[in-house]
Amino acid sequence: MRFNLIGPFEIVADDGRTYVPSTPKVCQALALLLTRPNEIVTADALIQELWGQKPPRSALTTLQTYIYHARRMFVGEELAPVGRTLLATRAPGYVIQVDDDEVDIKVFERLIARGHAELQDGDPESAVMHLNQALGLWRGPVLSSIPSGDLLAGSIAHLDELRIRALELRIEGQTRLGRQRESIPELRLLVHAYPLNEWFHGQLISALHGSGRRAEALRV
Repeated sequence: MRFNLIGPFEIVADDGRTYVPSTPKVCQALALLLTRPNEIVTADALIQELWGQKPPRSALTTLQTYIYHARRMFVGEELAPVGRTLLATRAPGYVIQVDDDEVDIKVFERLIARGHAELQDGDPESAVMHLNQALGLWRGPVLSSIPSGDLLAGSIAHLDELRIRALELRIEGQTRLGRQRESIPELRLLVHAYPLNEWFHGQLISALHGSGRRAEALRV
């Protein structure tokens, strides 16, 4: 199965069925657990994510209800193989037991790290390939379909920054491969999307200049 957090939150079963819990706070709790797969997330952290600094008195009981519904969903919708426990209670909280390959943000992080390492090792061809795979996972803003509290907001900001880093690394790899001219359309989009990112502007200037378009480079 696959948990997709990059873009709208969704769960994809092994048979290709896509499922989204109907309760936003169930999604929110699962999302926080999935940003820390195989790690215990305390009940206090989950309560903070769901209700902020002023939780209701019933917060713990309500959280337990959300976890109960999530477990029933995995079994009732037959999303997980028989006999596999995805969501377990581990004092002082809960843990979601999944492989990194089943969570898109973990695959995303791994591909970017691999591309970065290959670029440092002088293999821009492989680096660009893996960075393209990473960026291909980006279906839109992270967790765009569900609410996010303070903890998820931090994870979302981290992934947004990581995407920018992946874009920078891919441009660098393409430059090393002599593909500056091919990068110009993408760089024009990037300088508009990130007007305060001086690195993108500098790369666009270099690409235009290297392609013989000096007047355009000067205007940029």
